[in-house]
Amino acid sequence: MAKMARRTNKASARAPGARVSVIGAGYVGLVTGLCLADMGCEVVCIDIDQEKVDSLNSSATPFHEQGLEVMLQRNLRLKRFRASHEIGDVAGTEVTLVCVNTPSRRDGSLDIKGVLSAASEIGKAISKKDGHHVVAVKSTVPPGTLESQVIPILERRSGKRHGEGFGAASNPEFLREGSAVKDFLRPDRIVIGTRDERAYSAMLSLYSSIDAPVVRVTPPAAEMIKLASNAFLAARVSMINELGNVCKELGIDVREVAEGVGMDRRIGQDFLRAGCGFGGSCFPKDVKGLAAVAREKGIEPLMLDSIIDVNEKQPLRMVELLERHMKIEGSRIGVLGLAFKPGTDDVREAPSLRIVKELLRRGAKVYVHDYKAMDVFRKEVQMVTFCRTPKECVKLSDAVLIVTEWPGYSDPSLYGDKLVIDGRGVTRTSLYEGVCW
Repeated sequence: MAKMARRTNKASARAPGARVSVIGAGYVGLVTGLCLADMGCEVVCIDIDQEKVDSLNSSATPFHEQGLEVMLQRNLRLKRFRASHEIGDVAGTEVTLVCVNTPSRRDGSLDIKGVLSAASEIGKAISKKDGHHVVAVKSTVPPGTLESQVIPILERRSGKRHGEGFGAASNPEFLREGSAVKDFLRPDRIVIGTRDERAYSAMLSLYSSIDAPVVRVTPPAAEMIKLASNAFLAARVSMINELGNVCKELGIDVREVAEGVGMDRRIGQDFLRAGCGFGGSCFPKDVKGLAAVAREKGIEPLMLDSIIDVNEKQPLRMVELLERHMKIEGSRIGVLGLAFKPGTDDVREAPSLRIVKELLRRGAKVYVHDYKAMDVFRKEVQMVTFCRTPKECVKLSDAVLIVTEWPGYSDPSLYGDKLVIDGRGVTRTSLYEGVCW
């Protein structure tokens, strides 16, 4: 059974000056490393990409996240953070957090090669180190990965026994892009999966300045909590979108339905905003990964598959609604919003990708705008025209699709008498269709 404790320390208190190494300077690794540095830890963030390392040490973040660049500059100046290309720097720390990417394979399963490679390098780095070392995996992995694969690799490469020369834990992250710093410093809970008391104590100390419930479970349970959490949230989004599609055909505004449904305390208001689907690096990948785990165990994941199926079709609803009003072939169509959500430049699994590719397939001339994600989107899709402003995008287009809810797209006067297909409930114009209302 899970054990729960409550940390009551003031959020502004400084964490003990632990020496921490973070493997991976991607989204999770960099946010984690900088937040720990801000809490008083001495952090080295290790990545195989030398260009990224040099960029970080020059005060430039590789992606957009609110508040992160200022945090990077501050901790570089205070010498509490640095980026490195050398895995050997692990030996100079007390705790190592593994934050490497675990992308989807073709069958949907999570590719954990990066985690296993990191474990091998960490084991080698601590092989000649005196004293106890803690390795915590924050990467999203299939349940059982820490105990069945990571720990044996660490033992083999370090020549030390688990529980004696080193400890290991699963410590999943629950960061939302656009509010990741806030989520790290003020989490709903901290999950620590370990059977080792010294590892548990070290992780508690690492988070001692954060006021949040601490849930201690076995490593497989911690790994499952991460996947299950994202599956539940993704399920709510797909459910409200499917209900929204039904409401649309019945002439009902699903937003009114969601408000009434959400007032039921058993359901609540969160994740009941219908729209053109979810994207990002977590929901699609983690739901598919959990479905793959189920299949491996002989269980047909009917609901998990349905979550993905609904979400993959939902962006194309906007194209279907557009086609009810006009012939798409030969038309000029504007797409406002490319990032999967506002506050980020991430276009991974973004609805905009499906929408733009479908418009191009149907012979439209496509104009696009986003406040942060155009450079990233340009690497994914080339046969579009990138506009400097929303106004320019609208002016050049016969009709406009709103895909990301950036506040700058909310002014109805921006659109004049152009047809607007709104996938996020951003505005309301004279010639207007909402995807679910």
